[in-house]
Amino acid sequence: MQSINSEYGLPYLANVTTFTFTFHCCTSLTEKLTLTYDSNIKLLQHNYLHIMNSINCCLFIYWTDYKLRVSLQTCTEGFTYEHRARQCIDIDECRTLPDPCRGDMRCVNQNGGYLCIPRGLYSQSYARNSPRSYPEPSYPEESYPDRSLGYSEPFIPNVPPVGAGPGPGPGPSYPIVSRSTPCILGYTLGADGTCVDVDECETQSHQCNPTQVCINTAGGYTCSCTEGYWLVGGQCQDIDECRYGYCQQLCANVPGSYSCSCSPGFLLNADSRTCQDVDECATNPCSHGCLNTYGSFMCTCDEGFELAADGTTCNDLDECSFSDFLCQYTCVNTPGSFSCVCPPGYYVYEDGRSCEDLNECESGNNTCTTAQVCFNFQGGYTCLNPLRCDPPYIELNDNQCMCSAENPACRERPFTVLYRHMDLSSGRSVPADIFQMQATTRYPGAFYIFQIKSGNEGREFYMRQTSNISATLVLARPIRGPKTIVLDLEMVTVNNVINFRGSSVIRLTIFVSEHPF
Repeated sequence: MQSINSEYGLPYLANVTTFTFTFHCCTSLTEKLTLTYDSNIKLLQHNYLHIMNSINCCLFIYWTDYKLRVSLQTCTEGFTYEHRARQCIDIDECRTLPDPCRGDMRCVNQNGGYLCIPRGLYSQSYARNSPRSYPEPSYPEESYPDRSLGYSEPFIPNVPPVGAGPGPGPGPSYPIVSRSTPCILGYTLGADGTCVDVDECETQSHQCNPTQVCINTAGGYTCSCTEGYWLVGGQCQDIDECRYGYCQQLCANVPGSYSCSCSPGFLLNADSRTCQDVDECATNPCSHGCLNTYGSFMCTCDEGFELAADGTTCNDLDECSFSDFLCQYTCVNTPGSFSCVCPPGYYVYEDGRSCEDLNECESGNNTCTTAQVCFNFQGGYTCLNPLRCDPPYIELNDNQCMCSAENPACRERPFTVLYRHMDLSSGRSVPADIFQMQATTRYPGAFYIFQIKSGNEGREFYMRQTSNISATLVLARPIRGPKTIVLDLEMVTVNNVINFRGSSVIRLTIFVSEHPF
C-alpha cells in the first residue's frame, strides 16, 4: 500500500493493489479516498473524477472590517497573501516543509498543495525528455471528459494490462503518458508546452454575478466586492458607513462610499472625517468685541452699549432714560455714556451729576461796578447799590438807617431799618426755618413782639417766637423762582414800667433761584 498526497492530478501507479488519495484542499478539511485497484481502470478513473468534482475549493477569502477601516486578507491553506500583488499565491511546500515526502517519494509542488510521487514514476511521467517510451495501449472507447479537473485535453492515463511490461529490457514496469503532461485546474497548455494561467475574468469564464468584480489569480479567480460594498447573500450591497460613526459630526451615506461634513461653525479637516472649530472672530464679524466659542462665537459690546437683535452690532444705551434722577439738572446721552450739564450760574460738581452754584462775586465773573456790592445767590448774582437812607432816616452804617427819637417825624416810625439779603432755592421743602431775629439790647421790664409788617401778601411766611427776645422766620409754602421778595420784619419793644413802645425793622430781601438747587 502506498500513500500519495495530491490535490489536482492523478498519479500513475503500477503493480499496486490498494492506494489512498489524500486531497489537501483550501480549507482545513482533508478529504480521503481509499480505492482498491483492479483491472478495471475506468472504475478507478470514475471514482477519482467523482471525488475531485465533489470538492469545492475557495482559493481566496477577502474580508474587510469597515468599522475599523482595516483590511484583513486571509488565504486558505496552501496559499499565502502577497501584499504587492494583493492576492493569494501558492506556497511551495516542497521547499518550505521539512521532508514533506518520505522514503522513495519525490515531492512535486502543486497549486495549493503538493504531490508525493515515486522517484521512478516521477522520472518517466514528469520529466520532459524521457529516454524511454512505451506503446500506448488500447482501452474501451468510453472516456470521461476531464474539464472538471481543469485539463486542456482529454485525459486518459496509460496503464498497461496486469502483468504486461514495458517491453524488452531490464528494469521495473511503470506506466507513462505518451502525450504532454496535462495542466492543473486554472491553467492551459501553452504553445511552448508549459502551463499558462487562464484569465477567467478576461475570457468571461467566471461565475461572478453582476454586482461583483472578477479578480484573476494564479490558477483561478476571485469574486470580490468593490470598496464600500460587502457580500450579503451572494450580492454586493452598499455599506452604510454612517452607522459606524466614522464621521465626527455629520455623515451622508452614498453608494459605495460616504461623505462627512461639519455643523455650522466647524471646518472639515484634511482627513475628511474630523472637524475643527472655526475662529469666526478672525474675520471681525462683531462691531465691538468678539468671543470665540466652540462651534460658534459671541459678540460683546463696550460699556454703555447693548447687543442688537442681529447679534453682531451694538446699540448705544440711553442711560438718561433709565432714571429722572441720574443728573441733578439735565442728562445728555453720549455714545457709550452720558454727561450731566448744569444751567447758567452753576457748574458740575466732582461727582459728575450734581450742580454747584458758581459764585460769580468771588470769581470776578460779574458786571458790578466798584461802587456796587456784588451779592451772590443760587444760580446768579446781583449788584447792590450803595445804601441811601430816605429822610427822615440817616445812614448809620453801610446797611442800616436810623431815625432819631428827637425828630418828631420819627415818632411813629421804626427806630432803625436794617437791610439784609438772602437766597432761597426754588421749591424748597416746607416748613423751613430760614431767618432768625433777636433783640440786641434788653431793658428791665420790657418784652418783645415779632411780626411780618409787609411783603407777605401771599402768606408764604410766618414768624415763630422762640423766646422772649428772639423769633424765627418760617417758610410755610414752597416758592417757585426766579423771584425776589422783600419782607419787613418788625420787632416791637414794649416796656410798661416806663410806658415805652418802639420798633425796629429788618428789611429782608430774598432772592428765590430758578432751580431747586
